[in-house]
Amino acid sequence: MTRPIPFCLLAVAGVAQAQSHAVPTDPATLDRVQVVATRAPRAIERTPAAVSVLDGDALDTAGNGATLSEKLATVPGVLARTRQNFAQDEQVSIRGFGTRASFGIRSVRLYVDGIPATMPDGQGQVSHFPLGDAARIELLRGPFAALYGNGAGGVVLLETADGGAPTRAGVDASIGTFASRRLGVHLRGAAGDVDYAIGASRFSTSGYREHSAATRRGVNAKLGLPLGEGRLTLVANAFDAPDTLDPQGLTREQVEADPRQASAGALRFDTRKSAQQAQLGAVYDRGGLHVLAYGGRRHVEQVLSTPPEAQRSPLSAGGWIDLDSPFAGVDARWSWHRDVAARPLDVVLGVDLEQQRQSRRGYENFVGSDVGIRGARRAEQQDRVRSVDPYLQATWDLSPAWSVSGGLRASRVTFESDDAYVTADNPDDSGRVRYSAVSPVIGATWRPARGVSFYGALGRGFETPTFNELGYRSDGGSGLNFALRPMRMRNAELGARFARGGVRGEVALFQSDTRDELVVNTSIGGRTSFRNAGPTRRRGIEGALRLPFGDAWRFDLGGTWLDAEFRSTFPACVGSGCRAPVADVAAGTPLTGVPRSQAFAALRRGSDNGLQWQLDAQHVGGVGATTAGDVRTDGYTVVGASIGWRVQRDREHGRVYLGVANLLDRRYVGSVIVNDANGRYFEPGAGRALTLGVEWNWGD
Repeated sequence: MTRPIPFCLLAVAGVAQAQSHAVPTDPATLDRVQVVATRAPRAIERTPAAVSVLDGDALDTAGNGATLSEKLATVPGVLARTRQNFAQDEQVSIRGFGTRASFGIRSVRLYVDGIPATMPDGQGQVSHFPLGDAARIELLRGPFAALYGNGAGGVVLLETADGGAPTRAGVDASIGTFASRRLGVHLRGAAGDVDYAIGASRFSTSGYREHSAATRRGVNAKLGLPLGEGRLTLVANAFDAPDTLDPQGLTREQVEADPRQASAGALRFDTRKSAQQAQLGAVYDRGGLHVLAYGGRRHVEQVLSTPPEAQRSPLSAGGWIDLDSPFAGVDARWSWHRDVAARPLDVVLGVDLEQQRQSRRGYENFVGSDVGIRGARRAEQQDRVRSVDPYLQATWDLSPAWSVSGGLRASRVTFESDDAYVTADNPDDSGRVRYSAVSPVIGATWRPARGVSFYGALGRGFETPTFNELGYRSDGGSGLNFALRPMRMRNAELGARFARGGVRGEVALFQSDTRDELVVNTSIGGRTSFRNAGPTRRRGIEGALRLPFGDAWRFDLGGTWLDAEFRSTFPACVGSGCRAPVADVAAGTPLTGVPRSQAFAALRRGSDNGLQWQLDAQHVGGVGATTAGDVRTDGYTVVGASIGWRVQRDREHGRVYLGVANLLDRRYVGSVIVNDANGRYFEPGAGRALTLGVEWNWGD
């Protein structure tokens, strides 16, 4: 089999991910960009890690602005795909971590204004991300991500805009294909020493596919005020997505016949999900002290297509899920700066405490011959997960050219489950398990010349199963699958950055060796169990390049080549409806859901005023849909284009734009549902879609 040459190899001459779409007018250096993923703000060229920062115009897109995947398309090493199914959230993976998730996001730690969007068991979601209020998105890849704890194969941090004088207001709106509508408004300002920022948005769509309509509403607010000798910032976020329809995956034959259809089970049971979330956080900063406390609640109600005959077993949890999940946490840290041997030393010492309680109830999804409605109760349990993680980080600038960084995080994650539904045929499934790990990281940077830096890093990390992955035992018996072991990772990275005369770039070589990889074991009758598969390896190269041509033209290029495979033979299921492993997965089999190559290229023209246009192309290689690798998708390349007009005036600015996604109306499978029990692995990508949008801001 031939292997495509990865586009990122063209960028080995150097390159840092785009920090802003504005073309520099002077010889900028990377020192202008500060990163916060290290917890102590630091120039990106002094950071021994692959970090990408999206701010300013880099956050502008020509789509409806409702999905994170729109923002992350240009970031190397990151695969972010909308699934054309808002009931199951987006797929976000970093360097091959997180692709096994059939819903939500795994192996990537997510944060909004410092508040985790990933629960302590490692399950995350981005549906409540206030993308319209985002001022900055930072992505951390590689060994240093482990300093964020359990399941940190990478980190995504979103920061919303702050308040402050002068008073500013704005509106953004779009309409598009598939009856998509989005409206967002914001107001930011200050009254004396108190600053405020509030934003609200509403998005609705009928969906590309049948039975995929969705509506999302969100509000985000920040309030900053002095408190003693420090400053207190309050952050509030609320999200509501009622009755989001779930079209489910399709078989290959269904995709070829009509990619816009929904599964028969989705239509029969009216599969859908309703989600609501509200959270409040408080951040206190005083000198080197930083304390974040937060709490919130998420409620999810979901209707599955589990047929009544599959619920006859007394151990069945039914086909209607009701989850109520309050969560809370504290992240307190102290930072100090000293000169050691006449060279600056920065130290961060902190502790991260997280807790989630989950009231899980299961019901039958039928009453008599009527399906898709709540029936008799079949399960009830109270789950709790707690994590306690002290951590230490330090950076020492040995000379103007050399610096070393390191850190250590000790994690302890405890799972407890109390079964409240016990019958003669359904025994008590209560249980408790604790996982612990120490994650050390060390790295160094070398800056031989202005705008040029090299770095290297080594580290270890770990990832526990989530409560969903612990839910069923592999042998079909009663109780949680506490035999699962956490994944343990050893990570290494070498990278280089370059920024001079408007040219920017980065390149990174990386490798991650994992033992006890978590994979789907069996999936039948609505019950999916997991197992540890043994060692795996992910290694590759990623890069990005920005080339300006004059004051208005720019060419962006980025890509990733990733070789991810199982390194030992193990038994696994083959085919749909599998009840027990029946075949061996050979060493060298590619990891499920991980493309070997992906690339992005864009030619742009525009400045702060006047006409702007862009032509871009994105390529994603084929992926395996089953652990055994016997079902795969084809790779695809889609082309997009946009044209717009930007206005920059004194105290106001805005733009109007028309974007076309999948310009050539290419048919392709955009994402997969790993090891789907019914063989419905495939989620088709959308056809040609147009978006007309306008943004306007007053007071800036």
